[in-house]
Amino acid sequence: MMHDIVFAQPGYFWLLLLIPVMIAYEFLVARKKRPQIIYSDLEPFEKKPLTFRERFVNTPLFLRSVAVALIIAALARPQSSSKSTSVTTEGIAIMLAMDLSSSMLAEDLKPNRVEAARKTAIDFVDARTNDMIGLVIFSGESFTQCPLTSDHAVLKNMIAKMKSGMLLDGTAIGEGLATAISRLKDSPAKSKVIILLTDGVNNAGAIAPVTAGEIAKSFGIRVYTIGVGKQGMAPYPVKTPFGIQYVNQEVQIDEDIMKQISSATDAKYFRATDNKSLKNIYAEIDKLEKTKVEVSEYKRYSEEYLPWLLAAGLFLLLEMVLRYTLFRTLP
Repeated sequence: MMHDIVFAQPGYFWLLLLIPVMIAYEFLVARKKRPQIIYSDLEPFEKKPLTFRERFVNTPLFLRSVAVALIIAALARPQSSSKSTSVTTEGIAIMLAMDLSSSMLAEDLKPNRVEAARKTAIDFVDARTNDMIGLVIFSGESFTQCPLTSDHAVLKNMIAKMKSGMLLDGTAIGEGLATAISRLKDSPAKSKVIILLTDGVNNAGAIAPVTAGEIAKSFGIRVYTIGVGKQGMAPYPVKTPFGIQYVNQEVQIDEDIMKQISSATDAKYFRATDNKSLKNIYAEIDKLEKTKVEVSEYKRYSEEYLPWLLAAGLFLLLEMVLRYTLFRTLP
């Protein structure tokens, strides 16, 4: 709630020009009409210190000028405005479907694909303050790590805990997508989105990715797909009796299937070959799926002239008291 002072009829402020006219009249006309005593020699008065009355002789004129200014301000109808703003958000329900198969440990993204995906997902959540977001993880099977929630602190904690090896190994893209759909389909949100991230080809699960894509389409869910991995070969860590050894493995992503799913659900497919491109992909999705915000502003005015008039009356009263006591002139 905000409070401001506005003037309904500011044209009255032109009357402030009367104040310098009033002051000029006082010095040039009124004071010359007062009785005067003529001295033949002013030398005896030159070294005389000024009295309090002489120093502040213009105080009544100043108080009168302030009073006139306050009266003019009151005529301009000062009003206090109470402003309230209501914000209506049309949230978007988003499910993140993240691949945690062993191939996500490849280090073509730094420090590896899982870590890069985790960081960019957390940054994405931070940017979506008005949305319900959830997390599904999958490899050879799928699991709901976090259902749709507006508590983003809990969600980010769940994203931070996900790691390769939590589930049976493999790449069940269809299963992961189907689980995300089941968590999203009954949401009351007008816009529903799945962001599916994987680095491989579907080789597990009972549901084909294209079939899951058709199910998403039937529920009006857009599926943005992200293929993670550089072109060609990528270094992959392998445990051996002599410690961790790195071998180069071919990056295989079923891009045709990913494109087919996204196209059918009126979304897009992206390829992330490094950390920067993955970050840019999430930033682009963030722009494509913006939450709508409607702002309604209401103002209520109340007249506030009375305090101005009371202040003017106080200054006029003080001016009269001083003029007929301390600064009284004779005759």
